[in-house]
Amino acid sequence: MKYGIVIVSHSFEIAEGVKKLISQAAPDLSITTAGGTDDNEIGSSLEKIQKAVDDNTGDEILAFYDLGSSKMNLEMLMEMTDKKIHKYDVALVEGAYTAATLAEVESPLATIETNLEPLKIK
Repeated sequence: MKYGIVIVSHSFEIAEGVKKLISQAAPDLSITTAGGTDDNEIGSSLEKIQKAVDDNTGDEILAFYDLGSSKMNLEMLMEMTDKKIHKYDVALVEGAYTAATLAEVESPLATIETNLEPLKIK
């Protein structure tokens, strides 16, 4: 099983920065981003999230987001796609980094999720 990572942020720069960071630790993973609105302003874009999911070559997607409408748009997309997406309500940078490093060494999903547990946002 090969996982891919999708990063959804209200900021284009944050999404790209997180991708750059985790790519160092997980160079073999497919990591795609949806940052900002369609014109790269602060906000969220369902179309960008759709593209990030479509462009990701992972068999299943581990998805991370930063704020409310990013979560809402991600959940909307999850209802519209046939791809298997696991959404995590965790700290964006730490969660994506943790998942990527474990997915890079092909850890089982249960191991990844156990390691994400302390990073949950309540």
